[in-house]
Amino acid sequence: MSDEARREVGEQMARRVYGDLQLLPEGHVYGDALVDQLFAEVWARPALDIPSRRLLVMGVLAAQGRFEQLGIQFRRCLTTGELTPEQLDEVLLHLTHYVGWGMSAPMVREVEAAKHEHRESQTEAT
Repeated sequence: MSDEARREVGEQMARRVYGDLQLLPEGHVYGDALVDQLFAEVWARPALDIPSRRLLVMGVLAAQGRFEQLGIQFRRCLTTGELTPEQLDEVLLHLTHYVGWGMSAPMVREVEAAKHEHRESQTEAT
């Protein structure tokens, strides 16, 4: 795949995964690697779909205690319809048993904030 084609695949996949969220300024070496490698080479592989990959990312972020980044995943999966609010509660319950009850309080706050924002956006849309 040419560099230009890889960039296009990576940019399209990054938009599918994160919407309009700007990860890093264009032209930043880290951001370029993210687009060209992570999104074009890993997320774009056909063997796993985006919801499956997102669940993997959620597990890793929860295990690392990276709750702000986890909140981004929670919000995006509700926005895309990959998970319903009820399924997100199940993800929370499942992760809690693996990361521990003590680490789960920030995760609960992120889930509830994501669900609240999702409800608000649904109300505004109607």
